[in-house]
Amino acid sequence: MGQIQIIRRRAMPLAVTFGLLLVALALVLPRSAAASPAGGAAAPAGVTADHQHGRVPIPRSPAQVAFHDQMRKLWEDHVTWTRLAIVTFADGSAGFNATAGRLLQNQTDIGDAIKPFYGGAAGDHLSALLHDHITIAVELLQAAKAGNTAAFDDAKTRWYANANDIADFLASANPRFWPQATMREAMKTHLDQTLAEAADELGGNYDASVTDYEAIHLHILDMADLLSGGIIGQFPRKFH
Repeated sequence: MGQIQIIRRRAMPLAVTFGLLLVALALVLPRSAAASPAGGAAAPAGVTADHQHGRVPIPRSPAQVAFHDQMRKLWEDHVTWTRLAIVTFADGSAGFNATAGRLLQNQTDIGDAIKPFYGGAAGDHLSALLHDHITIAVELLQAAKAGNTAAFDDAKTRWYANANDIADFLASANPRFWPQATMREAMKTHLDQTLAEAADELGGNYDASVTDYEAIHLHILDMADLLSGGIIGQFPRKFH
């Protein structure tokens, strides 16, 4: 699929749009849950971190540290380009399509990062799931900006189902370090926080949107560490 194109239509007043989003958000999360950071500072090298869910190895060797940092960069790119896509979409910026294209490339990059461990087919499958994660998110933004609650609800349902598919795929690849419940919770938190960020940005609550992003950033670092730690634990001989 090529770059995402903005649906050009007459936007409803921001107050109405924001109200619709808040109604939709109330169906999926309490506001306090979306605003609370889920991550924290990384543990020192050589220490095992629990990431609130289970124990995963912390990088020790130079190869492990490099992989840990690569995974953090990929997922920081994920939330950074997502935020820029939300902001440019909310503003009606002509830069949205270029931003969305870069965001879609990030999904390919994340899939490529797991290919040395799980194979090319698995990496491509993860990229495809993450590609859907982004395209459905754009549908959510379009429906919210247009005031189309039916389309918003439909996209929201598919978005959360896709998140479970991503979580289940990861859990099946590495059940010891990525239990299904852990991965589903991590993905749900990511979606809940991103919905809150989009609602605040579209509603003109810019201070709240910035605060939302801070929580998103902390959580995604925690999730990236869970992913890199799980791979290091599952494939220790690949990091000599």
